Amino acid sequence: MMNENLFNHDLLDRHLAAFLADRSGLAEPGRGHFRTLVADLSAAMAGGHVCLPVTAAEAAMLDGSPMAGDGSRPTPLVVAGGRLYLHRYYRYERRLADQLLRLAGERHHADALEGLLDSGFPAAGAADRQRQAARLALTRSLVLVTGGPGTGKTYTVARVLALLLRLHGPGLRLALAAPTGKAAMRLSESIAAGTSGLDFAPELLAAVPAKASTLHRLLGVRPDSSQFRHDAGNPLPADVVVVDEASMIDLALMARLVDALGPGGRLILLGDRDQLASVESGAVLADCCQALTDNTVELDRSFRFDEGIGMFATLVNGRDADGAWDMLEAARPGNVSLLQDDFPVYAVARYREYMEAAVRVESDEGIRELFTLLGRFRVLCAVRQGAQGTMAVNAAIEHGLRQAGIAVGSGEAWYPGRPVMVTSNDYNLELFNGDVGICLPDRSAGGRGMVWFERPDGSLRSLLPGRLPQCETVYAMTVHKSQGSEFDEVLVVLPEHDSQVLSRELVYTAVTRARKAVRVAGRREIMAAAIGRTLSRNSGLSAMLAGGTGGGAV
Repeated sequence: MMNENLFNHDLLDRHLAAFLADRSGLAEPGRGHFRTLVADLSAAMAGGHVCLPVTAAEAAMLDGSPMAGDGSRPTPLVVAGGRLYLHRYYRYERRLADQLLRLAGERHHADALEGLLDSGFPAAGAADRQRQAARLALTRSLVLVTGGPGTGKTYTVARVLALLLRLHGPGLRLALAAPTGKAAMRLSESIAAGTSGLDFAPELLAAVPAKASTLHRLLGVRPDSSQFRHDAGNPLPADVVVVDEASMIDLALMARLVDALGPGGRLILLGDRDQLASVESGAVLADCCQALTDNTVELDRSFRFDEGIGMFATLVNGRDADGAWDMLEAARPGNVSLLQDDFPVYAVARYREYMEAAVRVESDEGIRELFTLLGRFRVLCAVRQGAQGTMAVNAAIEHGLRQAGIAVGSGEAWYPGRPVMVTSNDYNLELFNGDVGICLPDRSAGGRGMVWFERPDGSLRSLLPGRLPQCETVYAMTVHKSQGSEFDEVLVVLPEHDSQVLSRELVYTAVTRARKAVRVAGRREIMAAAIGRTLSRNSGLSAMLAGGTGGGAV
């Protein structure tokens, strides 16, 4: 059993535990132990775990209750492989493992394979990892391509799609998706760049999708429902599905995606397994890469990533806290450094051009340029609460903008230029957690305040503020929320005190959001504590994929 002190049980945890314990059929002290396990499981799931490890004695105790089973019949709890699950999440994990194993075992013949690979990767040797990834994608139904920023994941898959079309003809149905709108836009741009220069028939290149969609849009949002239009009974109209930023996909969404693949469908997952796992339960990409090694290729050579940022990210990922801090202190190269100034003052200076442009916008093209300006800089915080959390930092930046004479209304919530991030899904509006919009006056409607969003296809849409789901100001955002996005420069703000939230994965994810520059505001001991801590999530998926029923932490 996990130590109860590891978990802070909230009201939901306690109520769920009490509800099931009252129906457990167990006498004390077994009932109390049962109650604690259920509360721990509920709290663990809120922290991203899929399940809770239990001892053999605890498993035997749970087996004596009608509230628990082995997954073969409907019970609220499932005990399998030394782990305790809520029934729904056990079924997600078991079903996903079965489907992935089926896909992983499927093979496809490709005529004249080497010549085909030569046409897509003419300068690559046989041992080149991009070529290896392409070989897998042409001959298998499931491929995982992992690697850090700039290693060519999307470039590789762009060429793979062109090769698949050459092999099977322009009638092959392709679909591109990513977890967020911003990531979908980036995937679209990368696919277009990756196919440029290929000496292929125009009709083949024209069959490569020009636009990617969000996963929710791909699966088909149903109004007033959390279910999707596409599932096992109504599969996706696609022969090959490519999904970028797969580390962001939680267990439930990945299970639904794989369920929706049609007969003979192929799946290509791209992502960086060293990044933070999904916000919701699971660490699916890491689990899959760990277990399905024959279907995984790791790209390890960066082609476009800034050398200084790449070096710093390597030190972080290698748990070299001293080396990482020394690099920050030395500020060599100059685009990776400690921030010596008051960080809200620094942030205000970086946002000045954006805010000044916001009051001058008069056209759709101006709005698109404003989104580009907003994407040049972002403050990334490890936490939400406290003086270094997003709530306080956003308030400090707004105050600083007012002090600098920039129009940020103290009594006006929806002022021109206010950047906001959606924090809950609204399937009817097709707005999802993490979508970023900008508040601007609609000059065609008498200057009424509207919030503008970029769609994955690059078009714009606007909504009245009152129609939006829950949202918050986003000059600063958490590192978790930054996944799937890139900025020219990031300012990473560490908290004053150590926290279990801090980890090597969090720092690595923050650093690799930057294209050109990284600044860090924080103390050496906090940075060292973060880099020295590796996050683990309890999951049975990796062991299920390896042929077992238990699980390990990743």
